[in-house]
Amino acid sequence: MNNKLLTTLFALLLAIVLVGAGALLVLLKFDREGEASTPATIDEVLEASVDIPEITTNLLSGDFIRIAFKIQTDSTDTREELEKRSFQVNNLIIKKLSNMEASDFQGSQGKTDLENSLKSEINDLLTNGEIVQVYITSSVLQ
Repeated sequence: MNNKLLTTLFALLLAIVLVGAGALLVLLKFDREGEASTPATIDEVLEASVDIPEITTNLLSGDFIRIAFKIQTDSTDTREELEKRSFQVNNLIIKKLSNMEASDFQGSQGKTDLENSLKSEINDLLTNGEIVQVYITSSVLQ
């Protein structure tokens, strides 16, 4: 009888722990969703952004492009790291553009693909934080 009581208490304790852990996970998930849904103010966006000055480089097709970017990070700490890595970012952009052709920039989809690709590749460079968005602020294709 004593063994049966001990088994029942153990099962009850295990059930309480599992329900508590599940409730904690649900609360944490809702908490993160609430933070993500609050949009940053424009001042916060600008404070966490880095301007990449105009870069001029040749394209694979023989044309050349003059292009500038604004890169939005998730925090001012990430922005500071990105500023220190600006030479690596410039190198990455030049290499990326040198493998593209003028036709890759026709329409908005090509530019969006470039922004997304740069976002992913720059995130690989960073040790802390991440890139939220890459914006093309000017471009001239000749």
